[in-house]
Amino acid sequence: MRLNPLLQPFDTLPWDQIKPQDFQEALPIALNLAREELKEIEQCTEAPSFENTIEALAWSGQLLERISGALFNLNAAETNPEIQSIAQEIAPELSAFKNDLFLNKTLFQRVDAVFSHPPKHLSEEQTMLLEETHKSFVRQGAYLDPSSQEVLRKIDSELATSQLQFGQNLLADSQSFSRLLTQPEEVIGLDEDYLAQAKAQAEAQGKEGWLITLSYPSYVPFMKYAQNRTLREELYRAYALRGHAKNENNNDALVSAIAELRHRRAVLLGEQNHAEYTLKERMAQNLETVDGFLRDLLDKAKPAAAREFNQLTDRAAQDGIFDLQAWDISFYTELLKKEQIALDDESLKPYFSLTNALNGVFQITQQLFGLSYKKTAQVAVYHPEVEVYEVFDEKDVFVAYLYLDFFPRPGKRDGAWMTSYQSQFKKGTENQRPHVSIVCNFTRPTADKPALLSFNEVTTLFHEFGHALHGMLADTQYPSLSGTSVAWDFVELPSQWMENWCYHPEALQLWAKDYRTNAPLPQTQIDALQKAKQFMEGWATVRQISFGLLDLAWHGSDPSGKSIEGVEKGIFAQTQFTPEVPGTAMSTSFAHIFQGGYAAGYYSYKWAEVLDADAFEAFLEAGGLDKATAQRFQQHILSQGGTKKAALLYRKFRGHDPKPEALLRRAGLLDELAR
Repeated sequence: MRLNPLLQPFDTLPWDQIKPQDFQEALPIALNLAREELKEIEQCTEAPSFENTIEALAWSGQLLERISGALFNLNAAETNPEIQSIAQEIAPELSAFKNDLFLNKTLFQRVDAVFSHPPKHLSEEQTMLLEETHKSFVRQGAYLDPSSQEVLRKIDSELATSQLQFGQNLLADSQSFSRLLTQPEEVIGLDEDYLAQAKAQAEAQGKEGWLITLSYPSYVPFMKYAQNRTLREELYRAYALRGHAKNENNNDALVSAIAELRHRRAVLLGEQNHAEYTLKERMAQNLETVDGFLRDLLDKAKPAAAREFNQLTDRAAQDGIFDLQAWDISFYTELLKKEQIALDDESLKPYFSLTNALNGVFQITQQLFGLSYKKTAQVAVYHPEVEVYEVFDEKDVFVAYLYLDFFPRPGKRDGAWMTSYQSQFKKGTENQRPHVSIVCNFTRPTADKPALLSFNEVTTLFHEFGHALHGMLADTQYPSLSGTSVAWDFVELPSQWMENWCYHPEALQLWAKDYRTNAPLPQTQIDALQKAKQFMEGWATVRQISFGLLDLAWHGSDPSGKSIEGVEKGIFAQTQFTPEVPGTAMSTSFAHIFQGGYAAGYYSYKWAEVLDADAFEAFLEAGGLDKATAQRFQQHILSQGGTKKAALLYRKFRGHDPKPEALLRRAGLLDELAR
């Protein structure tokens, strides 16, 4: 009989041995094991203590977490109908298990007993674990009466399956669209590398011409460079219709259902709405603070955005376009950037090969944190394109495994993300090092050229690597407090801090070299990149704020009776400059909030920009790639996870609270406000 590889001892996941049915067999067994572990804690005859209750809970369910994490990561990066079916089947069971844990009266009584009389010997991290454990029980309904707990169970089960279905519908809808172009006039403006990719995609389907899809490397450059305005409109409408078309992948009802379920859940747990429930565990603390933060930033950015929109309008008018539309924005933004600061993605791409950019990340993190990276073929992967690196510190001590998965393919959802297959923790003499993965959708290499990245793809690589550093450099005792297990509006600090190095001259000189000649990126281009940091920044800021406000519109009040059209009109009327495009929607493809973990949390990108701008100024004040500053950043931010409150960690690193002026200064909005 074949042994299930998921049920045998393993360090790195044995991807080369795992079949979909292994998940189907292993997950119920891991669930039962986790239940037995909880039962043992519940039935302990000794008086409740930190060790036999709080720590015991922290160490329970490890196998279940690893196997379920592997399944859901596979469902995002390399899915198929069988994996999707298993995920749909197990999601409500995992939700029920979570409820079984937090609604267990005996377990809560034990936790509450330790919390009410905490031992004096606890370390700072142990105190945080105790507080977080008790809070988790309370926030998950431990104080509810039995009938309310049953309602909560039903809501959580429905949410688990609905959110999963939202993502599966979005993936199917995104991948169902393609447009075959056969006439040269249809592809004017698109460079030869892009056309080679599009031609290869067409040939893979047995077609002649250029195949355009809604995947990031296909859609975004098309909208930036294609001179055919009719085709830009067609693609824009297809992209903006994802999840909203009248087909089997329609997400309209799921948007309303998910928002209403979250609201009912929050009210059941004693809060006014989902945002108030969620924000109590964030740096921001409450809805009023977040709404005020976004609207204050909107007031500061909107005049700059209006001025920038007028520039786009004037430039389009030179081409005889007097009704600037949403599908024109990327095109004329790129054109203006090229004309005003002599910068365009295509001229940069030879200097931004994926190989060089990755080496750049490696060199920067080597200089700052002493890390080195060794590629290995000894670790199994779930797809042949995935690469694995062993990461070591400056004393050649093993730090982490790093998985890299860079290119789009069927079965992989859009976007980019960092995930973990194994959290870091310390137990006894063991220091379990993390297994971290970065998944992206970058431009593929062609037959005669390596993968050449747009600058936006470069910043995406650096962003996700910042998350990876947070995971890899973790140095905590408990897995639930390790790595990126921090307040949601703090988790983007390392990732957005890392993006700053994409613009820094000293960092660029390390790696930005022409893949053909090894010539460095010219100083004129580096200067242009510096200027590009502030180019259309008012517009970009208002766009991000609009997403944050849309998130709050769904989660900051009772969504019952709200229509997608009504919610979006109300928000975008405050932030939109181009005319509304009837029949399209944003919410039905807004995976961050309806599939991922950003519900009532999308504001955190801008919130963390305040943190990262202020944090990066510490490096600039020290001269740039400064190891002493990096050591403080590692000591107080990257290694600490959620062992202390986020605000305290930041103050320990910086010596003061984050200053919003740093963000406004970087964005050039201080000058705008002084106008």
